[in-house]
Amino acid sequence: MLSKHSFFKITLLNKEIESLIKDFYEHDYILNEELATSIFLLKNLEKPLLLEGNPGVGKTMLAKTLAAHLKTDLIRLQCYEGLDVNTTIYEWNYQKQLLHIKLFEQENNRESIESKIFGMDYVLKRPLLQSISAKKPVVLLIDEIDRADEEFEAYLLELLSDFQISIPELGTIKAVSKPLVILTSNRTRELSDALRRRCLYHWVDFPSKSKEIDIIHKKLPNIDEDLANQVVTFIHHLRKSGLNKPPGIAESLDWAKTLLLLNEANITDEIVKNTIGSVLKHKDDIEFVRNKTVQDFLYPID
Repeated sequence: MLSKHSFFKITLLNKEIESLIKDFYEHDYILNEELATSIFLLKNLEKPLLLEGNPGVGKTMLAKTLAAHLKTDLIRLQCYEGLDVNTTIYEWNYQKQLLHIKLFEQENNRESIESKIFGMDYVLKRPLLQSISAKKPVVLLIDEIDRADEEFEAYLLELLSDFQISIPELGTIKAVSKPLVILTSNRTRELSDALRRRCLYHWVDFPSKSKEIDIIHKKLPNIDEDLANQVVTFIHHLRKSGLNKPPGIAESLDWAKTLLLLNEANITDEIVKNTIGSVLKHKDDIEFVRNKTVQDFLYPID
């Protein structure tokens, strides 16, 4: 049986998570309780949060909404193959260094040139260093970490565990304020155990039909209930069809906006033929759908 103190703590916890859900909803992002709990832990445990899931399920938008919720800046590092220290952490401002070297030489002050030009005034801060140098906590989004090399993950470990970065000429730079770090992955490759151990984890799945309809109504309040239901039903059956690039939430919204713009009240074969490019972005997927009928996706035979 729970003590009075334990019950009070749980009640406060539930209220804070409930408040998160409400505030995110006001920022046009619909959280479920599990994801809201992960955000709550991210804020309070000071541990990075790794979000994995299919493209288009709202992982990047979650970080943007968190920054809006906290009224703070979002610093985004978009990952790709070949990322290095110069593009992610810091780079020396060589032009400024050369300029001051000439000035110091003119002043016959050569002995202290090295100590003068290797300081923070000559560092160009890249996203990771920017995030720990900020005066107040920011949201650091390390987007699509699975697209970066495994070597890049090693750069991240010190930041993710100790919120500090080591620069050979300057030593260890500790965070002025600890950023809230969100990493996203589409699982194009497996991430290292070392990185996973340093993070909280949440799998972000495609939303249920009812939740996706709620999302469409939130973004497009004027849409007809029946049309929203048709769009979501069609999209959900598309996702189960083994496509090369299953449509995400953004594609559902794009299609709903397209149908509203064309003043369409129902989805027909002709409408699908003319507008499927709003939903699918792969030639084979489009051909697959065009060889079917609307009934195959709205009323499939299981």
